[in-house]
Amino acid sequence: MSVRVRFAPSPTGTLHVGSARTALFNWFFAKHHRGTFILRIEDTDQKRSNPAFLEDISAGLAFLGITPDEGPFFQSQRLALYQEHVQRLLQAGKAIHQEGAVVFPVPHRQVTFTDLLHGDITVQTTLFPTLVLMKSDGLPTYNFACVVDDALMGISHVIRGDDHIANTPKQLVLYEALGFSLPVFAHIPLIVGADRSRLSKRQGATSVTEYRQAGYLAEAFVNYLALLGWAPGGNRELMPPQELIELFDLSTVRKTAAQFDLRKLDWLNGQYLKRTPVPRLAELLAARLTAKGWLSADYDRTWMEQVAALVQDRLKVLEDIEDQHGFLFQEPPPYQDEAVAQFLRRDGIAARLLELKERLSRLAVFDAATTEVATRALIAERHLDSKELIHPVRVALTGRAVSPPLFGVMAVLGKARVVQRLAYAATILAKT
Repeated sequence: MSVRVRFAPSPTGTLHVGSARTALFNWFFAKHHRGTFILRIEDTDQKRSNPAFLEDISAGLAFLGITPDEGPFFQSQRLALYQEHVQRLLQAGKAIHQEGAVVFPVPHRQVTFTDLLHGDITVQTTLFPTLVLMKSDGLPTYNFACVVDDALMGISHVIRGDDHIANTPKQLVLYEALGFSLPVFAHIPLIVGADRSRLSKRQGATSVTEYRQAGYLAEAFVNYLALLGWAPGGNRELMPPQELIELFDLSTVRKTAAQFDLRKLDWLNGQYLKRTPVPRLAELLAARLTAKGWLSADYDRTWMEQVAALVQDRLKVLEDIEDQHGFLFQEPPPYQDEAVAQFLRRDGIAARLLELKERLSRLAVFDAATTEVATRALIAERHLDSKELIHPVRVALTGRAVSPPLFGVMAVLGKARVVQRLAYAATILAKT
């Protein structure tokens, strides 16, 4: 049997993390079996459908590296097909008109279907005595359009969230009534938050766009979502997309809900960032900084690579360059009041900063090694503990109590800015 799967989002909201994982599992399954991945847009809810959400879904899939083999197909453009099949049911006496709609009276019986993950599931049709096929506005209901589309598109496997389990018996009776062959069903567990409730906005970001904008790398995000509810064995954690495709086995997806752990995602993304070639990382960071107006379009690429090398091991997400390392791009840097109070407003600090400023200004070569030698020479001559000068200088240059290695920061900032900031800290900040 040739594998044909579909991902069928509704453009009534942004691409949810759970939907993204469903799309990925379909994609992995199709590519593993050299099958076909179809994108279908279920846009019959005209009141709630929005072109902006469609753009968000498309951008999200592109971010995940998913390119449909067929589609997108829009249900709103397939109304004639639904009308054709509802007429078949009406002519066969299986459906009736009722209050402007077309409904399907469901015979009272037991319906059993086999789910690839959950096994046999049995439901009494008394739970849904009638099914609306076409609403009074002439648009099909979800269950009817879904059955017609899956059958006509030759879908072999319906892989979707287990919140759709309740829909499956309703769809089975429609498959039978229309004389369609059944696909294989696999309902994958939902993603839950830390409190084990369904992932929602109150627990943090839920849309793929938010993670993309925060600067999570696509390969890291795909890697993380793939391992939510499935594992390849061998305790492997860092896996590129092609390896995920090769090893993916739908039958080994866990039946229980998968917990979204932001700390684990941050760790994984940090690992990918550490492995990113410095020139590529510099480009990714520069794109964010130019968009923010902190870096000119004709920026010095060599210097930006020095920045990338300096911060690479400290980044969890790309937006950390703005949140934690803005001092490299802003003049003066944003000073943290607590750090200034703790390290700059002490007796003798201003004089030490000015003395270091003078020594550094005389250096012919200004790199991490020479600035360290000059700074430690002053520490030794004044019989100071290293922290008595290092900590104030760090705050003077970065505005923060914590930063990348101080002498690496000096080298990246350059002599002019280091001297200027030491003077500013000594004459303005240390005395206010």
